[in-house]
Parts: sequence; structure tokens; C-alpha cells
Amino acid sequence: MRRGPRRGSLRWITASRSLCRRSYREKVAGYLPRCVVGAGSATNEAVGDFLPEFDPGNESLTDAIFPFRDRPAAGRLLAEKLQEYANRRDVVVLALPRGGVPVAFEVAKALNVPLDIFLVRKLGLPEQEELAMGAIATGGVRVLNEEVVRALDIPDEIVDAMAEKEERELERREREYRGGRAPLDVRGRTVILIDDGLATGSSMRAAAVALRNKQPAQIVVAVPVGSPSTCAEFESEVDKVVCSVTPEPFWGVGQWYRDFSQTSDEEVRDLIRRAASFPTHTAA
Repeated sequence: MRRGPRRGSLRWITASRSLCRRSYREKVAGYLPRCVVGAGSATNEAVGDFLPEFDPGNESLTDAIFPFRDRPAAGRLLAEKLQEYANRRDVVVLALPRGGVPVAFEVAKALNVPLDIFLVRKLGLPEQEELAMGAIATGGVRVLNEEVVRALDIPDEIVDAMAEKEERELERREREYRGGRAPLDVRGRTVILIDDGLATGSSMRAAAVALRNKQPAQIVVAVPVGSPSTCAEFESEVDKVVCSVTPEPFWGVGQWYRDFSQTSDEEVRDLIRRAASFPTHTAA
């Protein structure tokens, strides 16, 4: 009896998920996830030590099916797409903790611009917190995912209870991460908002709304990976959107990282402390 491709093989991945739509020799700038990048690519390190050459008979694809090794590697790749902002006195990078901080640290370092954090908290459903029904941000901003709220008929009291809980956590993180340091002044500056990915976009949307109140010159949303539809939606909400990879189908941010372990509070504090050596120039 003739059998189909072995589960886990490149043939199986290609046939069952229809994701490898471009040559494996293309750089990740034109790369669709779960294809193999050829030897010599400048982004091989960032995408996770891919196989040196495509071999249809090679069944060992654990390292070849994830676009990003980890968040720092994703940040270095994202920085390549943001070079127009390098060494500019009017640019500042703002990270969404916690997962966005390791990504943003690498971007700010590569661009030689200041780094700060911008605190946002996702509003997850009780007992299913990975599903975002909205988000809150510094300054009392609340953004709801109306589609989720309507579809699940979530009562106002549940929304209010989750918002109150996350507001307390937001305040705790503000104290812990900043250690008494004042936020960077973003008035009149180009702000690059960075997270480790965009799924529903609730957290990033809340950040963008809150940031508008601080009167930046421009808001650029930048992520290593995002839902194609969410990235497209942001094009009408901010001044520019940079999504390094927009896989379709999109199952979730974490599925495109080999290592998507949780970023700790300690790691955030350490990166913010190290970023204090980055340029602190003000807008001209």
C-alpha cells in the first residue's frame, strides 16, 4: 500500500500546511515560515541555524521549521528592516514588557537609539487568559476586542474585574522595572513600538492609543511575526507597520519561535539597566 509523506518530513509540512511557497535560498526578508534558508544567508543565525542546503530526504527538521531561534535573534532580524531609523536623534524604541523587551533591546542596540518600556496589560478571559478580550495601558487607556466580547457575550462586570486586576499588575511592573527612573519624553519624536509578535493586536492597539496622548511625531509598530490580517489592520491605525514575517495560516506568536519561554521580571530589569548606556539624545 502506497503511503503518504512521513509526519514531520519536509514533504509532509509542505503538503499538509502549504507554507513553503518560496525558494529555500531566499533570505528571510522574503521568507515565508517553515521553509529552509540556504547556506550563506546573512540571516541564518537569526532564523535558527537552518539546514545548510535543502535535502528532500533529510527528516531531521526540528531546527528548520522555526523562523526564529529566540526573541533576541528575532530582534536582530527585525533591526535589519528598520535601518532607515538608525542613528537618528529623533527616534526612540519602546518595548512592550515582558516579551517585547528582548526583541526591542536588540533593535535599539543595532539602531543606536534610546530604549524604554511602555507598559500594557492584556485582558484575558478568566481561566483562559491566553485569549485576549482587550488590553489596558498606562494612562487609563482601555481597548476592547469587540468581536471577542460580542461572540462570547462577556458581561461588563467580568471586563471590569479583569481590568482592575491587570491595572494592579501594571502599576507593580511600572515600579519594579523603572526603579524610579522617569519615562523618556516622546513628544515630537518617532517612536518604534515593539513586541515579540502580533496575534489579535489588543496589547499593541492599547499602547498605540495611549501613546497618541503623548504627542509623538510618528508611531511605528514593529514585530518579528504577526497575523497577516492584524498587521494589515494596523496600517490604518499608526504611521507605519513593519512585520518581518506574516505566516498564513497563523496559529499564534509562540509557534514561530524555537524558544518562546517566558521572559522574567529579572531579565526585563537587566536589559533596561544595560540599555541605560544607549544614546539618550533628544529630538532636534
